[in-house]
Amino acid sequence: MSHITCVRKSLCCINLLFWILGCGILGIGIWLHLAYQGYSRLLSHRILSGDSLIIIAGVLTFLPGFFGCCGSWFQNRCLLRMYFILVIAVLLIEFSAGTLGFIYRRRAGAILQDELLTGLQTRYTATNENGLKITWDHIQEQFKCCGVKNYRDWYHISAWPDKQWVPSSCCLPKFSNMSSCGELEDTSYFYTAGCYANIHNWIMERLYIIGIISLLFAFIQLFGIISALIIVFSMEPKRR
Repeated sequence: MSHITCVRKSLCCINLLFWILGCGILGIGIWLHLAYQGYSRLLSHRILSGDSLIIIAGVLTFLPGFFGCCGSWFQNRCLLRMYFILVIAVLLIEFSAGTLGFIYRRRAGAILQDELLTGLQTRYTATNENGLKITWDHIQEQFKCCGVKNYRDWYHISAWPDKQWVPSSCCLPKFSNMSSCGELEDTSYFYTAGCYANIHNWIMERLYIIGIISLLFAFIQLFGIISALIIVFSMEPKRR
């Protein structure tokens, strides 16, 4: 039975780490939700925002870790079965999400661009009533860009109709102190390239890292499934 004990302790330790990791991810997601609510307004679909995805990932990591750790430690078949079901469900979700992401990767880029453009043109306000102004200011200053496709996107927004203006955050650093910089027609005063490419690349770089981590998690989860089955079957003779 020594090998069963080794498997049980290994499964318990791994899932304890998953449980702690899940708590950490969940906490980060909640913190992002409270601290950076403006970023969620860039997209009309709330579920697509980063903080929501992080919270979901935290829950999906926390629950299996809890059941796996408790089930292996107390040798409880009910908890181990629940762990088995949850891990299978998480693996199916990961596989489905990865497959859909690969199939619709080009379409997703077009959807992202349309969502950003729609939000800029219809929900942006100069008074920052919905937090979108601060978000766009931060993006344009960080990525040194202006608008979604290019600076002309700001010429068609509801905040200043019939005005060919851009926000002051589009202005080059040496002209940022000029209060009317964004109202000038001379494009040499501000950035002209759009932000979409930078935002898209920023997202893709992080998705690539997430993909590698997900593959690592998948292998560990497979080990967890096999370990749970070994423990459950080893308990069968005791029940007879």
